[in-house]
Formats: sequence, C-alpha cells, structure tokens
Amino acid sequence: MKEGANAAALPLGRRSTSRVGDYIALTKPRLNALVVASSAAGFYLGSPLPIDLAAMAQAVAGTALVAGGAAVLNQVYERDTDALMPRTRHRPLPDGRVSPADASAYGLLLSLGGVGWLAARANAIAALLALATVVIYLIVYTPMKRRSPASTLVGAVPGALPPLIGWTAAHGSASAGGLALFAIVFLWQIPHFMAIAWLYRLDYGKAGFPMLPVIEADGRRAGRAAFWYALALLPVSVAPVWLGIAGTAYLVVAAVLGAAMLWLAVRFALAREDATARALFFGSITYLPLLWIAMIASHA
Repeated sequence: MKEGANAAALPLGRRSTSRVGDYIALTKPRLNALVVASSAAGFYLGSPLPIDLAAMAQAVAGTALVAGGAAVLNQVYERDTDALMPRTRHRPLPDGRVSPADASAYGLLLSLGGVGWLAARANAIAALLALATVVIYLIVYTPMKRRSPASTLVGAVPGALPPLIGWTAAHGSASAGGLALFAIVFLWQIPHFMAIAWLYRLDYGKAGFPMLPVIEADGRRAGRAAFWYALALLPVSVAPVWLGIAGTAYLVVAAVLGAAMLWLAVRFALAREDATARALFFGSITYLPLLWIAMIASHA
C-alpha cells in the first residue's frame, strides 16, 4: 500500500472526467488490484480445501476497502507535495477537484468500514492487522517520507500485510505460512521501489522527499539496496515449499523468477540508468503475479 508499491502508475495518469471517477482515482485502483490479488492469494493458501469463495470474497473486500481508504488519506496528507510533481499534480486533491474535507471523510469511511467488515466477516486478528496497516502507513510511514530514506523500509511493512491479512482471515492465525508470504512481499518491494525512486528522482527531489537517489545522486546506495533485497528474496521465495504450502513445481518457478529478479537488480546496481531501472520495475511487476499463480497452482 505504500507509494512505492503503486508504481504501476509509471505513465502520467489522465484526469478523471467525472466526480465518481475522481473518488475512484483517490483509492488508487491499480495499487488496489495488487492488494486484492495478494490478499486473495493469502486467503487461498491459508484456507483448508474446499475453498469458501464467499468468505474469500468478503476478506478481500475488507482488505481492499482498508487499502483504498489509506490511499485516500495519504493523498490528503501529501496534497501539497503532490502538487509539486508532474506525475501527481493532476490527482483530484492537488488539482482542486475534491476538497480535503470530503476526501478525509471518504478515506475514514473506507478505512474504518474495511476494518469493521473484517472484524465482522473474518476474525479479530485479520481486523487488527488491517488496522495496523492504516496506522503504520499514515502515522509512521507518510510523515517519515519527508524526513528519512529509511521510510522505504517502514512503508514496506503495510505494503506486505495484505497477503498476511488474507491468510489470517482463512487460517485464523498469523502462522509461519502467512509470515512467509509477508516476508516475500516485504523483500520484493525494495528493489521495486528503488527502480521507481531512480526513475522519479527529480520529482522526489522537487517535493523534498529524501529518497536514496535524491540524497546520493550516483544511486550507488539505491543499487546496493535493490541487489541485497533481491538476493534475500531468492531463498525466502522458496520457503513455501519447506512449509508445505506449495510443491516442487513451484520451487522451480520461484527459483527461475528469483534469479531473473536478481539479475535485473544486478544490472541496475552496476549501471544506474533509466533503462536498467525501467527493466527492474517492469520485471518486478511481472514477478509477483507470476509467483502467486505458481504458488496457487502447486498448492496442495
């Protein structure tokens, strides 16, 4: 749910043509698509067979409401800095199409509604994890973005919680399997966001966000971070096999995908250029859906 994880928004977004479109845009639907997929995968993998599709839909809906609400409230907080960056200045808040008061009410309604929905339709642990997502994202990560490059690591926590919420909603507890899914998404986000931070380093600099490529113009630290986290992702991504979540077919796919992700991170670390950053970005947004598909396909 963090800003980095919404980077499917590489091209500049078009302005919404209706008030309904503006409110939909505030929830960052492309980011929410990843949240829906991750929480659905977590529920499926944590659920005993046969899968209760109605329960899965309700858990995913609650998680999506929380993610959408957090995205809205984040934009209320960052409307001034969004106005400074070309890729965000046409969002509904900086463009004046939605008022901060209306957006705040909307974001709170979605967030609290999602937490309440999970409490009523899933379980208390899933609801508490969803509440933690909102609190960490808005109270810790969002203000920290203006102060420290370490905000990327903090933001990766709420960004990695959707699969754990889904797992917990199905399984009833945040057991080793759910924590493995959390760890995979947490580690994946760092090379993903390092690529984005490099591509939009000028924007982030104008807005005063001290991302690694902003405070260190040659990008060496960003490249090293992408490499080390991609390297750590490789063994962690095969943990579901040892935990009995996925079979040997998944092991092969995860190893191949992890090696490809690592290779892209190495290229970026060695040559910090827009081309290598863009390749890492597109590789990362391909990696995660394919990993979920492979894990689900080999789930026993």
